[in-house]
Amino acid sequence: MDRCVVRKPIKEAGTNNIMGYEIKFQSGSGDLYERGDYSSADAMISFLTQNSDKIFCDKPTFLTFTPSLLFRNLPRLIEKDKLVIQIEDNLIVHPLALPIIKKYRADGYKFAINDFQFSPKYMGMLEYVDYVRVNVGGSQGKEKESLNHVVEVAKAFGKICVATGVDSRDDFVLANELHIPFMEGNYIAETMVSKANKLDYVQGNFFQLVVAVSKEEPEVYELEEIISRDAGLTYALLRLVNSAYFAQRKRTASVRQAMVTLGITQLREWVYMLGLQMDERNDSAEELLKMSFLRAKFAQELVEKMHRPDFVLNKSEAYMMGMFSGLEYMVDASMEEILREIPVKDAVKDALIDHKGEAGMLMDLILTYEQGDWKENRRLAEELGIQTNILAQIYMDCIEDVNRIWDALMTDYGRAADTES
Repeated sequence: MDRCVVRKPIKEAGTNNIMGYEIKFQSGSGDLYERGDYSSADAMISFLTQNSDKIFCDKPTFLTFTPSLLFRNLPRLIEKDKLVIQIEDNLIVHPLALPIIKKYRADGYKFAINDFQFSPKYMGMLEYVDYVRVNVGGSQGKEKESLNHVVEVAKAFGKICVATGVDSRDDFVLANELHIPFMEGNYIAETMVSKANKLDYVQGNFFQLVVAVSKEEPEVYELEEIISRDAGLTYALLRLVNSAYFAQRKRTASVRQAMVTLGITQLREWVYMLGLQMDERNDSAEELLKMSFLRAKFAQELVEKMHRPDFVLNKSEAYMMGMFSGLEYMVDASMEEILREIPVKDAVKDALIDHKGEAGMLMDLILTYEQGDWKENRRLAEELGIQTNILAQIYMDCIEDVNRIWDALMTDYGRAADTES
């Protein structure tokens, strides 16, 4: 049975803070949350049981539960401070809904209600929920007035509103006009951080390092020279090789030795992360970097699973494509301008600029997975010869890998900061 699961950030309006994440899940040929779909519920229970340590982090995770999932005590498998139980119509109309919600509520679990409506059954649940999720996708005119009433009622009851379906700039503007404090949707990634000035970026050492390391046969001396003349890059590289991830017996203080420790392949994979200034780090900048890193890992793993030696990209090129796919969100320049000065393969440029060719299909496969467009995602996977039933597990394994590496780096950075203070 095919399973699709994706994690979407929920961002605080007006800041770069990530409040939490929603997990979206689909199983089989239809929606998981179809009423009475017990086989799909079994699949979800199995998947969450095996992957709960990869899915849940230090921020709240919003997850929709069917009556079957609640009655089978699935929330008990998850720490209550990490979970927000989402409920919608199929649970609200159930005759045992209120008792089960009261039970979990008494045990300290938090609740969110999806697509709130003005009806007695929804109003009766309002006092037991903490969040009201309002779908603003494509709403205009009279719909806006109706949504405004929902927001006003929610605020009057002391509930926190979350705008969902923020997939375009119009949706984003509407959510702001409604004064909704938190937002979720495909457009959010593009509004997470202020973009860097193009000129500063192009002239910076980090960009030169990206160009140098992207060459088919990078010059070690050139890489060393670029890194050594920039205190920030030198510090970032040394922090990396001295982190808990590499577990070095002796701390390395030499740029050359640090490069030897990584090797060219690993340096190429990590170089995108080296430009991050830790003293300027915030939730959204970190989320964007993780998103690019996750896309890179996902692309690399998918190429490996294809078992196609004739595919237009190898694993390293697929990794680079995924990593560079987030640059447009962070740099005030078009993708054409960004890639013009980077010696990447033409297939990568075509994929990132025009979404052309097989590489473009792979990039679109990753993007449709992120967006939860399961129908298009399945079509692309089948055309590329990728088994759809393995996508969810690969995605979750990549999330675990990204989080593990990130945590190791941040742990070492924290110890260094503590020592200095």
